[in-house]
Amino acid sequence: MLEREATLAAHQTGHSSGVIHAGIYYAPGSLKARLCVEGAQAMYDYCARHDITHARCGKVILAVSPSERARLDELERRGRANGVAGLRRLNDASLAQLEPHARAIDALHSPDTGVVDFRLVAETLASDVREAGGEIATRCAVQAVEARARCLRLTTASGAVEAGHALFCAGAWADRLAVAAGADADPRIVPFRGGYLRLRPERRHLVRALIYPVPDPALPFLGVHLSRHIDGTVTIGPTALLAPARDAYTLARARPRDLLETLTWPGTWRMARRWWPTALSELRLAASRRAVARAAQRFVPEIEAVDLEPAHAGVRAQALSRDGRLLDDFLFSHTPRALHVRNAPSPGASAALAIARHVADEAMRSFDLRRAA
Repeated sequence: MLEREATLAAHQTGHSSGVIHAGIYYAPGSLKARLCVEGAQAMYDYCARHDITHARCGKVILAVSPSERARLDELERRGRANGVAGLRRLNDASLAQLEPHARAIDALHSPDTGVVDFRLVAETLASDVREAGGEIATRCAVQAVEARARCLRLTTASGAVEAGHALFCAGAWADRLAVAAGADADPRIVPFRGGYLRLRPERRHLVRALIYPVPDPALPFLGVHLSRHIDGTVTIGPTALLAPARDAYTLARARPRDLLETLTWPGTWRMARRWWPTALSELRLAASRRAVARAAQRFVPEIEAVDLEPAHAGVRAQALSRDGRLLDDFLFSHTPRALHVRNAPSPGASAALAIARHVADEAMRSFDLRRAA
């Protein structure tokens, strides 16, 4: 395994919300829906087997206006069609039992949603690889890919590596490596920075588990939500702003190549023409703690701006098509002797083990391999 960074889980995995999604949001029959439901159960099983601290704490999705009720109905329909266990609608009394400080006119409860530290999961998986005889080479970014008659030659920061076949799971750099291996440039990865705030310790009691809004079905983002993490901290966010770098975890970080690739991609401008009002709203959230507090007050009225303090940020590797569509489903592509994971957005961490099985099965077929007895 070749890892570009000095440590594992340095990007999306280590900056995620930590939520194990149950599979409510995704269109029935989509690859994302199937792999999320399978992957969530596999993740719980894996954590239990390896004594990784996790909590099946549950999530409430809250409708706060009459116009959101139909969308909540659709979420419930999707969740049931996808096989999500335990879904139930909540009245005022049952919502108060789960989240005493939350308010809504309608609510959906998903008891199978949970939280975990995905960085710890990644470290445990790495131990499994090493125990099975595998090697993990860090600081080993792939710089060039050359398909030869009998092998694939990878030029890395630490020298050249030859392999019969390769699986590319490069996250924010997935498009670059796919193109280097001969794939089409469409879709392009464009980075979206998601900034979080957190509740001060003395106000964490306002949120017991996970409180989510009814999302806009046209966007692949879930909106500002409130999450109690495995360590007890409660975050509010994230924002979703186009970022000037694929690792823009701080506001000051910009990389000319990343920015140029985003701005010269035709899909960026087509997306902007369609979603500029949403972009302005996200900009207000990113610039104003009061705006984030107002967004949170829709669900937990007691939250005030003074209750919030800065937290971490993540960068979502969002696949954007040439025609301006934000691609929502998992996406894979092939080049000679290689299989590429081109898009693995949320719930990529939740579904990771199911995605791994899917990729392994696809590789066996594509590379005409046979499993060892």
